[in-house]
Amino acid sequence: MIRGFRPLNGRVTTTDRRGALRAGALLALTGTLATGCSTAQRAPDVARRSAAPPAPGPRRFPGRPAQIEHGPPDRARVALTFHGEGDPATARALLTEAERAGARVTVLAVGRWLDAHPTMARRILDGGHELGNHTQRHLDINTMPEQQAYAEITACAQRLRRLTGSIGAWFRPSRAHRASPLVQRLAHRAGYPHVLSYDLDSLDFTSPGATAVIRTVAGQVRKGSVVSLHFGYADTVAALPAVLEEIERRGLSAVTTTELLT
Repeated sequence: MIRGFRPLNGRVTTTDRRGALRAGALLALTGTLATGCSTAQRAPDVARRSAAPPAPGPRRFPGRPAQIEHGPPDRARVALTFHGEGDPATARALLTEAERAGARVTVLAVGRWLDAHPTMARRILDGGHELGNHTQRHLDINTMPEQQAYAEITACAQRLRRLTGSIGAWFRPSRAHRASPLVQRLAHRAGYPHVLSYDLDSLDFTSPGATAVIRTVAGQVRKGSVVSLHFGYADTVAALPAVLEEIERRGLSAVTTTELLT
């Protein structure tokens, strides 16, 4: 498990401490000087600090189907994928728990959720996780006319691009396990070579209790699994530590979907 930073040799020396103290003193001095600068002088530095590299965009995986439900069954990896909507405090708790266990996850965010909580996009990416598109309003996309369905995909893609610099790594249809042939074509037109489905549904959105979520995932997870989970549900927060422990006990690693397939 990843608990925090450690020096490469595993020991903190006196020299390390002195270097850290000198660096801290320099940082404090720099901050003091910046405080005394005018707004015009501070602006370039603020811009540099706030700029972030663009998030990874979609990738094509030759030999993989247009709709991906699972990864290679011969690699000890699984992908935990979260439908991104709901209370941001619950989302942060889930991300923190995953990071505590050294796990990386894939979040398929709803566009209107990003509109309401724009800082969540960087929170997800800065934690080492992956961010994707789960339509703008989370309606039944498979039943929509072509123009409306395409607008749902591209509206969320535009939010992602504005917030992160890319349209997101994946597209997952809303209120559907799999995309219809039409929605699959529209997603491809919008820039997503593959649609992300899943082969293990935790059913956490039914609020069955943490024990039931743990039992469902533990009973079905295997090498290459893509697990469907949700932000916004207390049962998921309560279940995640045990789910991650079970994954580790089986010698599996929880990675992003892109890592699962790479």
